[in-house]
Amino acid sequence: MNYTQGFLEFIKNSYTCFHAVENMCHILQENGFIELEEGEKWNLQKGGKYFVCRNNSSIIAFNIGQELEDFSFNITASHTDSPTFKVKPNFEIKLADKYLSLNTEAYGGMICSSWFDRPLSIAGRAIVRNNEVLEERLVNIDEDLLVIPNVPIHLNREINSGYKYNLQQDTIPLMSLDPKVSLKEKLAYELNISSSDIIETDLYLYNRFRGCLIGANKEMILAPQIDDLECAYASLMAFINGYNKNSINVFASFDNEEVGSHTKQGAASTFMEDILKRINRNLGYTEEDYLCALSSSFMISCDNAHATHPNKQALYDQNNRSFMNEGVVIKYNASQSYTTDAVSASLFVELCHKAQAKYQSFTNRSDMRGGSTLGNIVQSGVSICSCDIGLPQLAMHSAVETAGVKDLDDLIKILEVFYNHHIVRLNKMQMKISQ
Repeated sequence: MNYTQGFLEFIKNSYTCFHAVENMCHILQENGFIELEEGEKWNLQKGGKYFVCRNNSSIIAFNIGQELEDFSFNITASHTDSPTFKVKPNFEIKLADKYLSLNTEAYGGMICSSWFDRPLSIAGRAIVRNNEVLEERLVNIDEDLLVIPNVPIHLNREINSGYKYNLQQDTIPLMSLDPKVSLKEKLAYELNISSSDIIETDLYLYNRFRGCLIGANKEMILAPQIDDLECAYASLMAFINGYNKNSINVFASFDNEEVGSHTKQGAASTFMEDILKRINRNLGYTEEDYLCALSSSFMISCDNAHATHPNKQALYDQNNRSFMNEGVVIKYNASQSYTTDAVSASLFVELCHKAQAKYQSFTNRSDMRGGSTLGNIVQSGVSICSCDIGLPQLAMHSAVETAGVKDLDDLIKILEVFYNHHIVRLNKMQMKISQ
């Protein structure tokens, strides 16, 4: 399978976290996975393949081994959201009877300047009234609808000297020169309902450019939302391809990582713990069995990493910097922004050797603060051995990001090996990876 083209297609149709999860659901169903509802009783079977969504923006899928005498959980965790602008309630701003703009606020830490002067549109979900039922529907206005225009340099001489953007004034998108146009009517048209039946919405701006290959050898991917849909897609492909009879394989992709994860569907929620405990109980195992399983379990927290910028190499640690197409990045941080330690890194390196795939190491400069990710947040509820990894990319949190083609294939190979193997803790000093 050509995973690069598959990823570009996935990006093309994943306008928001809701659409990304819907696409994941379709892929899982096409591969024989059964959807479960959190609000219904489960009847799980060994050898069964299942998935469950929370808020329709986070998803956990699991594949249960046939032989679970000494089982553990093989987990990958990624996230579905990306920095963007969220449309506020009472969203229409009419200016001087000449312009119709939309009231928005920042979601996550985007590079503001990258959103200017490019075609944008709106997607998300609407809660609609369907007779007496409140129904959630996905919506995407599939047209070049909006622009956030720059102020000309003649009126902003500081634009190239470190301009500070005001999110209430500078980043408001222009929708029309006709103030009589109604966004709610456009949404109603897309949903084929009356505008009066739209009760509330969660709407986000998205970049209309959906990705391509660039470089002299077409060796780079240029696309929006590479952070973190690249890791989400790679771990999902590996999860579908992988299986071992002695483990419960788990694929998780959470919403709201870009705003701290402290939501009912975020990595800091009970979602992971709820699902793992529910699997354990439903298969007839005890709390003691569950705790024993956690001691041998391994989580790979998959969130992209910073590739060395060709024009700013001094921003990176001289010995621990990464490059595109040079392998999957193992991320380290002494303050535990990343969960990687000697044990978890060694387990991941062994998986890389088995997959015959390249890997590299990354730490921030000691005098610079880096970002955080999913691993240590999930661990607050489910305490297991964990390694933070990612794929090297440029321009993280830009409206358009750049990554390497070979790294995507490497990560899928490594995670497929991970899902095909069983990790056993022999004692407090020894662990073993077995087929």
